[in-house]
Amino acid sequence: MNGQYEYQKRIVSACLVCLLCMGVFACAKKQDAMEKIKDLECAVVAEDNLPDELFHMIEQKRADAFKMTFEDQGFLYICIGYGTQQTGGYSIALNDLYETANAIYVDTNLIGPSPEEKNDPVASYPYIVIKTEFIDKPVVFD
Repeated sequence: MNGQYEYQKRIVSACLVCLLCMGVFACAKKQDAMEKIKDLECAVVAEDNLPDELFHMIEQKRADAFKMTFEDQGFLYICIGYGTQQTGGYSIALNDLYETANAIYVDTNLIGPSPEEKNDPVASYPYIVIKTEFIDKPVVFD
């Protein structure tokens, strides 16, 4: 009877080790999906170089904050708008743009105007359009 108990104990232990290994490998795969594969080459596109359709879409959305993508002729346009600002002088920094196994990640931030520009009461609508090669993956905005 004691031998059978030891045998069952070994089987339970082996099963627990297998389950633990499966859990570790499952977590590792999820983490790899978030890992940077490569930085993406890109260009910030000036308003006068935007495709007409994209320009009109941005014009309709610019008063409110927005995040959108647009595909045209093999290129992906990633657009981020910060909505109406009370003054001019704002700029936007592109901190990161990279591809992972499952997505494209983009990180930007709005940089406020200088003290002199804060006194100018003319509203502005800061946005950035980033052009990169088309990759058929969702874009994650950080």
